Amino acid sequence: MILNIGRQLGSGGREIAKRLAQELNMKYFDKEILLLAAKDSGICEEMFERVDECAEKSGGFWGLHVPWNSYLPFVSGLTNDTLFQIQSDVIRREAEKHDCVFVGRCADYILRERQDCLNVFVMANMHDRIARIMQHYDFDEKQSEERMKKSDKERAAYYDFYTDKSWGVASSYDLCLNTSVCGIEGAVKTIKDFLVYKK
Repeated sequence: MILNIGRQLGSGGREIAKRLAQELNMKYFDKEILLLAAKDSGICEEMFERVDECAEKSGGFWGLHVPWNSYLPFVSGLTNDTLFQIQSDVIRREAEKHDCVFVGRCADYILRERQDCLNVFVMANMHDRIARIMQHYDFDEKQSEERMKKSDKERAAYYDFYTDKSWGVASSYDLCLNTSVCGIEGAVKTIKDFLVYKK
């Protein structure tokens, strides 16, 4: 079984994903994907972090000005698309080996040929998201709102660029949940109950 959790920043999606992984004894992957991709490719993890869930920007990969690992030879034409492909290969490999919970990174699209995936999107009302971001990042209200809007823009651009779907649009997922309505506990329970339809 594979759970793919898309989420708005400040919605509690990561907490929900971690809870589900613990309670269902599944492997949890969020930024862990970046570490595995770095190990597989020999490219330093910081390069993956700099383009994490961000669509191609001006200058692409070479505009990042991040150093190579010393043992990696020069590779001509390496782009954000190449980094995405490396991450995609890691996601497919781990999905073959384990029951997994993947957070973001287009995992729902990458694993679209599998029949054992439940694709979920977690959202929340704006004031609840801002409050959670303020608490998590120690930002003030204005900083939190700016961070929220920036994250939404980047995640939508990344998802829409690499898939044939639209980020946050209900038709792109099997299940959409608003944690301002159901809370974290309610979301975890609902997803666990919904899994019966994928078995």
